Amino acid sequence: MLDGSTPHTGKIWKKAVITFSFDGRTMTHKFLISPIGNHSAILGIKWLEKESPEIDWSTRQLSFPVTSPEIVAIAQEEEADDSPLAGIPEQYHIYAKVFGEEEFNKLPPHRHYNIGIKLTEDGPLNSPLYSMTDTESVTLKEWLDSKLKAGKIRPSKSSISSPVMFVPKKDGSRRLVVDYRCLNNRTKKNVYPLPRPDDLMSKLRRAKIFTKLDLRWGYNNVRVKEGDKWKTAFRTKYGLFESFVMTFGLTNAPAAFQFFMNDLFQDLLDVYVIIYLDNILIFSKKEVKHESHVHEVLQCLETAQLFCKGSKCEFHRSRVEYLGIIVSDQGFSLDRLKIQAVQEWPVPTTVKQVQSFLGFANFLRRFVARFSHMARPLHNLVKKETTWNWLEKEQSAFDGLKKAITEAPVLAHADPDKLYFLETEASGAALGSVLSQRQDDGQLHPIGFLSESFKGAEVNYDTHNKELLAIIRSFEHWRIFLEATPEPVTVFTNHQNLEHWKESRTFNRRHTRWHLLLADFNFHITYRPGKQSGKPDALSRRSDHANIPPENQSMLPQSVFANIATVLPEKEIQHQIEASLHLDKSLDKILAHLQDESKAPPSVRKGFKDYEMEAGLLFYQGRILVPDVGTLRKDLLQIFHDSPLAGHPGRQRTLELLSWTYYWPGIRADVYIHVDSCETCQQIRLPKPKLIPAQPLEVPSRPWQHISYNFITDLPKDGPHENVLMIVDSFTKYGLMIACSKKTKAPKLVEIFLQHVWSSFGMPEKTISDRGTVFNNKFLKALYQRLGIDPHFSSAYHPRSDGQTERLNPTLEHFLCAYASVNQNDWVKWLPMAQLAYNNAVHSSTGKSPFKALYGWEPMLTLSNTPVNVPEAKDLANAMEKQWQ
Repeated sequence: MLDGSTPHTGKIWKKAVITFSFDGRTMTHKFLISPIGNHSAILGIKWLEKESPEIDWSTRQLSFPVTSPEIVAIAQEEEADDSPLAGIPEQYHIYAKVFGEEEFNKLPPHRHYNIGIKLTEDGPLNSPLYSMTDTESVTLKEWLDSKLKAGKIRPSKSSISSPVMFVPKKDGSRRLVVDYRCLNNRTKKNVYPLPRPDDLMSKLRRAKIFTKLDLRWGYNNVRVKEGDKWKTAFRTKYGLFESFVMTFGLTNAPAAFQFFMNDLFQDLLDVYVIIYLDNILIFSKKEVKHESHVHEVLQCLETAQLFCKGSKCEFHRSRVEYLGIIVSDQGFSLDRLKIQAVQEWPVPTTVKQVQSFLGFANFLRRFVARFSHMARPLHNLVKKETTWNWLEKEQSAFDGLKKAITEAPVLAHADPDKLYFLETEASGAALGSVLSQRQDDGQLHPIGFLSESFKGAEVNYDTHNKELLAIIRSFEHWRIFLEATPEPVTVFTNHQNLEHWKESRTFNRRHTRWHLLLADFNFHITYRPGKQSGKPDALSRRSDHANIPPENQSMLPQSVFANIATVLPEKEIQHQIEASLHLDKSLDKILAHLQDESKAPPSVRKGFKDYEMEAGLLFYQGRILVPDVGTLRKDLLQIFHDSPLAGHPGRQRTLELLSWTYYWPGIRADVYIHVDSCETCQQIRLPKPKLIPAQPLEVPSRPWQHISYNFITDLPKDGPHENVLMIVDSFTKYGLMIACSKKTKAPKLVEIFLQHVWSSFGMPEKTISDRGTVFNNKFLKALYQRLGIDPHFSSAYHPRSDGQTERLNPTLEHFLCAYASVNQNDWVKWLPMAQLAYNNAVHSSTGKSPFKALYGWEPMLTLSNTPVNVPEAKDLANAMEKQWQ
């Protein structure tokens, strides 16, 4: 049985029809009589399908919404008006047809706006029926009868169909719709655009009086093209039907209807009419003209055989709700019902509930300063990789958004005849701005708020670029107001260096691009100290917007860094390079040419073709040119020679590491001098072995086909480790360095091979090693024979036959001597860095680093500045960065 018990008889005794009550609702169902343990009855899937109770999964309780036939009534009943002209001003009664039902209940005429449905592929498109309550079934039957009578649907024999269902409306009633999701997935999309609500609202400036018209079942006023009706087929418990008119749910319905309305009112749009789908708003700057404007619109509707529901229309109002926003001659404010909905919104308990709240609140963000900042903890909570954890931070963000929406100010209409004032500010994590105009009371009133997080590389911009980006984003956001203004826009910033940015004679590539973006705007930048920038500053500096990481902390003892030179981070050096370019007089001609490159003759441009500016840096043949200023070049030499990532390499490898990114005249000589004079290298440099002619070996055809391995033995004991197993891929020269015990035997060696080589790169066909007992024994030979591996051994006292690993040994010993502590008992922790330093250096036999030869790219060795919220991860990253520096 369902509760895990076994029936006493093993059979169902009988069937019975029982009437019972549940949650205040009486119902009758058939029950099967059988032993079911301690339960009186079990209500199964059929009962759930028929009664459709609401299920609260958090409390595991069932309930039924309080409904009645009146509440579930379909739209056709809701649309019924006892007196269609009630509330309609008398002067508009001549358009009685527009507000009546008789004409609407007829099939609309064919127009060239008829909607077509083009399928991207053939195939079955059928979905199962949805269950309905008795009340919904009655309503469905009445709806079908009315539509059949009006000639808007007909019985169908289509090979495809979609189910019908009821969806709730904002007033608590329900609308009958067809679930066309499967059909929509195979429909070629109509990309005709819907207007942006903020663009529509911008047309209402100076408007004093408004009339709002609501079309009656707007989509039903458009016919379906001949030959496409069968695609609209929908299935019900009363049969299969197809529609003559466009219905809600079709993917291209909004685009088709917006095109219909725009084309119908093309001469009136933005003059004194704005339209969003079936929502028409007529606005006038002078009351005496408003009546004629309304007459003209109603005349167009009558001619086009479009109809309005009079009870939902509003005439000659100074204040009206449109698209969820209250519009008046004073500006824009929030709808009282939306404010009430936010006030009563319960605390979310699931990710889906948070997403629902954010979706609702996002619609109102233009009214809320600091919106993205306040919402940041909630956005972080809905990320896929985040575990649900509703704490004080999330509760504060939720309460803060509700309070801000409740207290949202009235946003003024933008007036093109008044001066615009733009206040911008940027912090480490975000930008904020406020667009305002001075109103009749002499005070600045906001037109809108902007608040955005920095994304991607923007997070790493310096202060100058972040402050400038705040200005760029603000002009882009409010372009419809600020482009080509007759009087300059006053931009307030608390970054004084931007005050004369427009007059600068030298721009890097990024600033050149931004300068072009701002070319269409008339503005001047004015410095205002941060303490005077209350509004925009608050938009970018909330503590919950981002967690700025504290100063790097080291998790390792100071002895680890005993032999590491103290150098600046590479990113900081690049900032110094950018600031020092103009101090190197030898670069003046190059910089001057790049500033006015377009004016130079071809012969001159050819001489400077290897130079270019990018992000404030001067590049020569794709490498950053380092000016001869201060200790910049010396600092870079220390990074690429003295740091653990480099590993105190010789002349050529140091030059290769440095030359990948940087260049200056005489760089080779400077590298040689630095390496030759390095005190650490002189102390630990090993004698150069006598060159021996290379022993010819079979050349592998792919990575890890042939490998060689060997031990470095008798190192100072570090825990259980005294040896290092060196493994080299003969094809790419990629090396592995693995700490192990001096007592390592053949079975343990196989475990190491399995863990570090075979599991990642597959088994080799051939191995090369010396004749040590660990490598040359019965167990390993038998295993290799079984695995198909061909072992080869170097001759005694002739290590050149295993030159791959023999050449790697002094590299490791050199590295460990440079970085291990004085007691040399902490060398194991340096092995990964030594391995990276070796694999990241160009190998003489391949002309590229082993890492790139194996993987196809160079490793990234710089950390980002992206803040993280996991302390353990942040501490480890800080420690790695400290080691690398």
